[in-house]
Amino acid sequence: MATVHLRIGDLVWGKLGRYPPWPGKIVSPPKDLKKPRGKKCFFVKFFGTEDHAWIKVEQLKPYHPHKEEMIKINKGKRFQQAVDAVEEFLKKGKGKEQGSHCNSDDKKSTDSKGRKAPAKPMKIIEEDDEDPFKGGSSDKPASSMETISKRLKIIEEDTGSTSIQAADSTALNGSITPTDKRIGFLGLGLMGSGVVSNLLKMGHVVTVWNRTAEKCDLFIQEGARLGRTPAEVVSMCDITFSCVSDPKAARDLVLGPSGVLQGIRPGKCYVEMSTIDHETVTELSQVITSRGGRFLEAPVSGSQQVSNEGMLVILAAGDRSVYEDCSSCFQAMGKTSFFLVGEVGNAARMMLILNMVQGSFMATIAEGLTLAQATGQSQQTFLDILCQGQMASSFVDQKCQNILQGNFKPDYYLKHIQKDLRLAISMGDSVNHPTPMAATANEVYKRAKALDQSDNDMSAVYRAYIH
Repeated sequence: MATVHLRIGDLVWGKLGRYPPWPGKIVSPPKDLKKPRGKKCFFVKFFGTEDHAWIKVEQLKPYHPHKEEMIKINKGKRFQQAVDAVEEFLKKGKGKEQGSHCNSDDKKSTDSKGRKAPAKPMKIIEEDDEDPFKGGSSDKPASSMETISKRLKIIEEDTGSTSIQAADSTALNGSITPTDKRIGFLGLGLMGSGVVSNLLKMGHVVTVWNRTAEKCDLFIQEGARLGRTPAEVVSMCDITFSCVSDPKAARDLVLGPSGVLQGIRPGKCYVEMSTIDHETVTELSQVITSRGGRFLEAPVSGSQQVSNEGMLVILAAGDRSVYEDCSSCFQAMGKTSFFLVGEVGNAARMMLILNMVQGSFMATIAEGLTLAQATGQSQQTFLDILCQGQMASSFVDQKCQNILQGNFKPDYYLKHIQKDLRLAISMGDSVNHPTPMAATANEVYKRAKALDQSDNDMSAVYRAYIH
């Protein structure tokens, strides 16, 4: 193999762990950011993100000779936006400017289609390499994010209620100062796995537990510690998060044999991230606090992909001091977080409303696609038109493309969105509020479950219309 000579200013494809090669530019590292020992590597800033990292030479390829090859193996929308950003960068003749102007630092940068370039970072996990943003102080960037508690915005709603939103809590440039508190995490499903990976990447000390113990192995390799039971994790850690499938699983985790309640001691923090009903979360709060524990509910809005990218939206309610203690954790796992003022259960209510809307919308999209087919219209043309109108979104584009490709690999389980619809309808009943759209969508999802689609993605609701 011919030797490739790289230098500062070169455009490259950089490979990080499990993730596909991504376009970037070799730049000079900050003066106080030392190169990892024993590694021949370059410091790379990535297009379409605000991430940067040391990349080993063998994980780098020149941009132009390998462009077509890389485009063929990655069709993602964010990847295409990154490639568009490279081409725009080249068109504007910025190749000789400092690496700090590589993409999102320029607020006016746009992609080749005239859209505003994305300004949020993509969270990337290195499986095999030492992360230069972990470890000793000599390996950390010069500046770190301010904590959420110093950058809160108060949002007054028309109803007079108040919520508190963390002003863009995403970990810009990967520069989070991780809490010195010991973190526990229970539940390594589609959502929890991405959360734990991002906590580890950003330098948190994490102890994990999962009902299926084998799922812990990958995270142990990435530096996590193993807890044998939920009670042991809680007793070992200062803050323990849980993210499980439904209200029964959440109750069992706390109240069952060797459960959380057996490990709770005064001052221990428990954060419930599962999407469950407000009655269940209120019950869990009461039993945790009765033992002297501190409780926060913090369900998350997103999917497996969003979780992996550290771009979740976090809704929290309960103990405000726990919310502030979770500052660096929320920065690592999400792009923003909201503290909903009022009683425990408010976050659960809000999350069910959001998922009710999303689930009903997905069912309507599937209905539109099948009606287009039934009337002799092109489904692809329907999607193309839809994505140019006011309803255009990455959600619509991704879900419709998956349907057209017959790809129903779970990003958010169909059985879980049906559970959320059921809980939202029940919540509406409790306050005598009609939910006819959600009720209709719920029946369609139930039909899809009867067709053995439970463990497929929520977009598999499409199959309820064609069988």
